[in-house]
Amino acid sequence: MPVPILKQGSVLIASIQRALTDTDVLLLQQKLIEQVGRYRSRGIVVDVAAIDVMDSFVARSLRAIAQMTRLRGAEMVLVGIQPEVAFAMVQLGTSLEDVHTALDLEEGLALLESLGGEAERHGGLAG
Repeated sequence: MPVPILKQGSVLIASIQRALTDTDVLLLQQKLIEQVGRYRSRGIVVDVAAIDVMDSFVARSLRAIAQMTRLRGAEMVLVGIQPEVAFAMVQLGTSLEDVHTALDLEEGLALLESLGGEAERHGGLAG
């Protein structure tokens, strides 16, 4: 089942509702990158609150989505990482470096807004 992607202004919101297969992750990656260009999105929020396990492939793929969207002129914020998932990721050495994170959707949207304002002062969102 594909991950639903909603458009709110210039932001895309992808809410992951269940554990993802490798195919689901690759499809999400493709759809987000396409929609950033189609809708001229300036930001993406990926909500992982429903995920209770994040394997290394999913973590690497989310990091890749953040890097690809940045190259397309947008920023990505990962929200809703559960405490158990964060603990396991640290214990296993799984890194989400260069990925913006926030506690929840509200904080993620606020972070994107602040990143957008900062980027405008420096000439664009892509860094």
